[in-house]
Amino acid sequence: MPLRIATAQSLITADVAANGQHIRALMADAKSAGAQLVHFPEGALSGYVKAQVAAWAKVDWPAIADELAKIQAMTLDLDIWVVLGCNHQLTPPNRPHNSLYVISSAGEIVTRYDKRFCSHTEITDWYSPGAEVVVFDIDGVRFGFALCIEVQFPELFAENALLGVECMLFSAYAADPMFAVLAQAHAATNNVWLSLSTPAQCGAALPSRFIGPDGYVAASAPELAAPTVVMGTIDRDDPRYDIALNKARPWRKLARDGEIYRSRAVEDPRSASRTVL
Repeated sequence: MPLRIATAQSLITADVAANGQHIRALMADAKSAGAQLVHFPEGALSGYVKAQVAAWAKVDWPAIADELAKIQAMTLDLDIWVVLGCNHQLTPPNRPHNSLYVISSAGEIVTRYDKRFCSHTEITDWYSPGAEVVVFDIDGVRFGFALCIEVQFPELFAENALLGVECMLFSAYAADPMFAVLAQAHAATNNVWLSLSTPAQCGAALPSRFIGPDGYVAASAPELAAPTVVMGTIDRDDPRYDIALNKARPWRKLARDGEIYRSRAVEDPRSASRTVL
């Protein structure tokens, strides 16, 4: 059965309460458009370091907890799942994680992904790195995660594909168009759907979008710095994706296992010598 996803392009400010209001407004828009899951950008609730967060000592963690509780209540009211970018406080003096919370349609935080590949600045001055790959399922569809600079690490996307992930939820606070190019490449090489969620202020350069398992953009926000949601559908029976899902994906799995090549290996002096014509 098809699963509808809303990729949110929310406005992120230094005001956590305002961020919560923006998030809830886009949740309502997503539900009205038929979404079962709405996916938000990096730091959507808490703000992102260097942009909205100047120092950890200035973060109002109780306000974040209060807004998160309101969002949880709304997921229950709307019967919708939410994947939400937010800093996650650890026990001092440990630095927080840069995280994505998964909130079910029952209003429960069911898991959390913590960014593993932090940038030099993040790992030096801001964050504690995560250590685990995390996946979760909705109606038999498996999802995985990536955050911002992690788009530069193809092994992360390959790892998720090996775990049976069919859709990557990629959140970024970035305005570099190359992120979209890399996202399309990861979708195409691993034959997965990919939701790329960026903040509204980055929308003119890097609009939020939903990418099919063939690597082509299925839906995109306009190139405008404005809040919106982009609607995408995961449908295994969509004829557009027959080759990607039913031919390329199983063949590449077989090829990566390597037995089809090992079983056909030859012992031939003309193969072993690399200096003869």
